[in-house]
Amino acid sequence: MEYRTESDFLGSRQLPVDALFGIHALRACDNFPDKTAFHHEWFRAMGLVKQACYLTASSYYQALQQKFNGKQLPVKVIPVEILNSMIAAASEVAGGKYSEHFIVPAISGGAGTSINMNVNEIIANAALLKLGHKPGNYPVIDPTEEANIFQSTNDVVPTALKVAVMFLLNDLEAAINELRAGFEVLEGRYRDSLRVAYTQMQEAVPSSYGKLFSNYSDALSRDWWRVSKCFERIKVVNLGGSAIGTSVAVPRYFVMEVVQQLQLLTKLPVTRGENLTDTTSNLDAFVEVHAILKAHAVNLEKIAGDLRLLASDLTGAGIKLPQQQVGSSIMPGKVNPVIPEFVVSSAHQVYANDILISGLCAQGCLDLNAYLPMIGHAMIQSLKLMIGSCRTMLDNMVKGIEVSTGSSLERLMHSPAITTALSPYIGYHKAAEVAKMMKSGGKSIFEINKELDLIPEEKLKSLLEPGNLLKAGYTVSDF
Repeated sequence: MEYRTESDFLGSRQLPVDALFGIHALRACDNFPDKTAFHHEWFRAMGLVKQACYLTASSYYQALQQKFNGKQLPVKVIPVEILNSMIAAASEVAGGKYSEHFIVPAISGGAGTSINMNVNEIIANAALLKLGHKPGNYPVIDPTEEANIFQSTNDVVPTALKVAVMFLLNDLEAAINELRAGFEVLEGRYRDSLRVAYTQMQEAVPSSYGKLFSNYSDALSRDWWRVSKCFERIKVVNLGGSAIGTSVAVPRYFVMEVVQQLQLLTKLPVTRGENLTDTTSNLDAFVEVHAILKAHAVNLEKIAGDLRLLASDLTGAGIKLPQQQVGSSIMPGKVNPVIPEFVVSSAHQVYANDILISGLCAQGCLDLNAYLPMIGHAMIQSLKLMIGSCRTMLDNMVKGIEVSTGSSLERLMHSPAITTALSPYIGYHKAAEVAKMMKSGGKSIFEINKELDLIPEEKLKSLLEPGNLLKAGYTVSDF
């Protein structure tokens, strides 16, 4: 293999001659031993942010040339062909190209400098190739001098993270709404299908599968609403703020225009922070947004846990989940509830990430938070787990749920839970006596009623119709 030599003020290193990464990324790869992959969504968002920076720099230079009208400019200007080649390379990064040259792992130190420099190196070297030069020819296009023009790690990397988060929030919104609609279909299909409801895992009162599925669709509606509000918090970015938000060494033109350029590129509601030093030093927006992801994870775990229990051999409650995988290498015919188990596992990863994000956001010190790489990794992981959980729940479980309505009705009519519906007519104590007889004798409510002659049979049938059992309370006219 052929190698090239790159140098920084710490010394020199050899790299493969055709590598688009450079010495900064190589040092990071050596220094950070955990090789968990950097999220592709964040990498692509870095390309979008870089593209916005180069386009804004280009328009700034054009404005300067118009203002000075052929006179010598007082500042260094990057030649048009170099800017255009970097714009093209950044666009390719935004499209996912060159990701194999991004070698910085997900968990790193340095507040994201390694992330930024790896992307700068890729863009500089890809742009060099476009102009007919070899990678590493930095006197022509330098990763810092040109590719990092008017930027700092501390405004580019968190802005890219917020862009990636917003794209994923769009996906999560859609996934939640689709799952909610799936439960709404089940709600309508089984609206009048009666079942035994449980409190403290004990048979309690009559209900319906429609009511059960409505619980889930309403919880998901709240999740959808909460996620839709996340954009208000996460959309505020510090791009143009440079190192700590004071915009040191950055033209005012760039500060005022670059976020609008990013908005045009992404079609996202990104907004420049009113106080860029605050937006740079404080990451509480990530804590707030992740708390909403945690609330969604709680609802998904509750739903998954309920359905896993109701479909288990322990209950025989009348729900059947679709069979997705052979469940055992030793027990023939066993099928496990793998989808609920995946969802529960994912939810607990989100809970762990919530603690991590809260703690590391609090670790921000003075004017910057050095732990952005880990915060961002956990944030994107949680989003992807929740999107995946919603989609696999819908496609591999909810769409195939079956309810044994006949056996569920038969179970209810033999359950002491049915006596609660009769207590307004026969009193609590008599209803408790009936419940005891049903539990010990295994007889239905109709059989016990016939033995005790409590209520005319036609009246009992009427009382136990779904429309009467499920309506919101009773009125005196019912008597």
